[in-house]
Amino acid sequence: MPSVNYEVRDGVAEILLDSAPVNALNEAMIDDMLRALRRAAQDDSVRAVILGSALPRRFCAGLRLDALHGAPPARIYGLVDKLYNELCDAQFNLGKPSIAAVNGTARGGGMTLAISCDMIVAAETATFGYPEIDVGLTPAIHYTHLPRVIGRHRAFDLLFTGRAFDAAEAMSLGLVSRVVPEQDVMREARALAQTLCAKSPVVMKMGRKAFMRANDNDYRRGVATAVESFGNVVATDDAKEGIAAFVEKRKPSWQVR
Repeated sequence: MPSVNYEVRDGVAEILLDSAPVNALNEAMIDDMLRALRRAAQDDSVRAVILGSALPRRFCAGLRLDALHGAPPARIYGLVDKLYNELCDAQFNLGKPSIAAVNGTARGGGMTLAISCDMIVAAETATFGYPEIDVGLTPAIHYTHLPRVIGRHRAFDLLFTGRAFDAAEAMSLGLVSRVVPEQDVMREARALAQTLCAKSPVVMKMGRKAFMRANDNDYRRGVATAVESFGNVVATDDAKEGIAAFVEKRKPSWQVR
């Protein structure tokens, strides 16, 4: 069974994560998603893209930590490079607008997927969070993005407490574009996509490219630093302990300096 479903409906490519129970990301799933984005980019009949989930109330729980447990640093570095660098490039070069349809839980790497899109439609019941700090990791890519969107101090709060927050707070912070009832998430994303599809594809492509250059160049430069930062952190003893504790379902025992 594919971990990512791809379908074109009325000029819109729908890319739906489909890996029960929580759409946790491994290398194969990230590869499938990147292939889907590149496929949509190359298809002139596709005028907009929706990135969503085939699972009820689950968007994406982030990286599969059991896949990181005991993995050599080079493999982890390669995985994060795909999630950060290759995803950023795939979205930057998409040539058409993308919408994240967040129907439920989004954590860690799931936040990375959502914010890579141009707009985010969220369910009223959706929840968000950056829990990496709780397992001895860092959401390094969001150090570049989040302070620019919501401000330094509020970003620090979310990134370093690891707390979950709801769609209403996400909307008030400017992290999502629209909030709708849970059952209406895909309907709203499709309606929004059709609004975008009605625009000139040439002007949309040129305008989006200019928008991306104006707003995302610093972010793209920060991605490489984020990959290096994550790689350095994951090599520490505390990161190894945090991942092991998560997998073994116990509290981590941090080193005392």
